[in-house]
Amino acid sequence: MTNEPENKSNFLLTLISKDLDEGQNNGLVHTRFPPEPNGYLHIGYAKAILLNYTLAQTFNGKFNLRFDDTNPVKEEQEFVDSILEDIRWLGADWEDRLFFTSDSFVTKYEFALRLIKAERAYICDLSPEEMREYRDTLTELGKESPYRNRSAEKNLDLFARMRHGEFPNGTRVLRAKIDMASGNLNMRDPVIYRILHAHHHRTGDTWCIYPMYDFDHSFTDALEGITHSLCSIEYTDHRPLYDWVVEMPWS
Repeated sequence: MTNEPENKSNFLLTLISKDLDEGQNNGLVHTRFPPEPNGYLHIGYAKAILLNYTLAQTFNGKFNLRFDDTNPVKEEQEFVDSILEDIRWLGADWEDRLFFTSDSFVTKYEFALRLIKAERAYICDLSPEEMREYRDTLTELGKESPYRNRSAEKNLDLFARMRHGEFPNGTRVLRAKIDMASGNLNMRDPVIYRILHAHHHRTGDTWCIYPMYDFDHSFTDALEGITHSLCSIEYTDHRPLYDWVVEMPWS
């Protein structure tokens, strides 16, 4: 017996039905729409909103609305209010599941500390230009940062000092220690935290370091129990990093 709805057929319905038939995710379907509050929605977003909402409804699941607010330089409450209004107009109902990624900044910081202690992340002092040079191209292997093998103790000290505002923007980042020889540039020790002295529309001046989108987005999906992370094809090369984060023991 299949879970696929009658008289409907597309590859997403088929794939989700297969997951449910195999007992994955305890038979649940939980989707989300995760806009960044850095502008107004355009017509292209309607597809993502209604696709995620309709799939959740089709399988009697849940749908979250989450603002991925990790870049205070570009984000404003005005955009949040506009996005809420537009999604209501489209008819999508998130019920009581309205979230902001900034709600869990403390949890993500603590997870970053665990990555450092496990020597899965390190503080890097390379400039953005130097980092691009070290990462190299798809046809040539990257080379390791000279700061890659700092001790966990030193990295913890530097990360705490970053957290407390001791360093200017752009001088240090936290990078995941993955694989500088990977054929996927996104897996060559990607930046997961950067210094950004800027006022956040929700957290004020509490933070001066912020998680990068690829790290934060996947981690927040895990926190919310999202079962099906739907994305368009331009994010295909980012999926291995998404999986690296969500498959990491973090609880």
